[in-house]
Amino acid sequence: MLLLSAVAYTAWVLEVVLSTGLDPVQAYLSELAAEDQPLGGLFRATDLVAGLAVLAAAVLALAAFHGPGRARAGSGGRRSWAVTGWAALALFGAATAADSRLPLSCAPTSDEMCAARETAGLVPATHTAHAVTSSLAMLGALGGLTALTVAARRHGRWPSVHRYGPWLLGAELLATGWSLGAIAAFEAGRGTWALGAGQRLQVLLVALWLALLAAALRPGAHPGPDPGEGRSALPVTAGDPRPDRRDRV
Repeated sequence: MLLLSAVAYTAWVLEVVLSTGLDPVQAYLSELAAEDQPLGGLFRATDLVAGLAVLAAAVLALAAFHGPGRARAGSGGRRSWAVTGWAALALFGAATAADSRLPLSCAPTSDEMCAARETAGLVPATHTAHAVTSSLAMLGALGGLTALTVAARRHGRWPSVHRYGPWLLGAELLATGWSLGAIAAFEAGRGTWALGAGQRLQVLLVALWLALLAAALRPGAHPGPDPGEGRSALPVTAGDPRPDRRDRV
């Protein structure tokens, strides 16, 4: 599910080979899925698939906390970062799926009439709703990336997340700052500040994070050493970043 969501979330790269009529450096990424765009239905569908897939993955991971023996697998503090991370990813998935059902009606960065109607408040309410769900989706993605990276580093699990998670988090924060600044500049009538490039980088980094997490949880992946226990291999679980054998003695 995580790998499927990562692939679907990067469907926008098809604009490299498909004629969308939008400038990828300047245009909102959401404009690809606008109702008046010829390929809008395609990009709305891929966003829906991405959102539902990551939501399903997060729900399955959270359900693991209530499985047999989970109460003995570790303390609440040990599991809280992982629970928070998967809950944040569930928010990301739900908001992304909702985002696909609340598309923009037109493309404001390339259509001056659309931009004028948006400024005057004459566009459908879905524009405001879309902004809310997009913000919630990115909040969930950042929350999941942060919490699961902390879980991996604190408890010595998921080596790939432990190693690359902080770098992806730093890059994602920079890309998010770029996007927010560009959106503010556009809304203030000061140009786009390469808004489209910033958003595309932002979304690409989230997709890379989902793929990294999928690789860390794949069957047969080494979960990493338990601190104080050498390099003993324990089964990977999505629900517990570091099972503690002492709790079972």
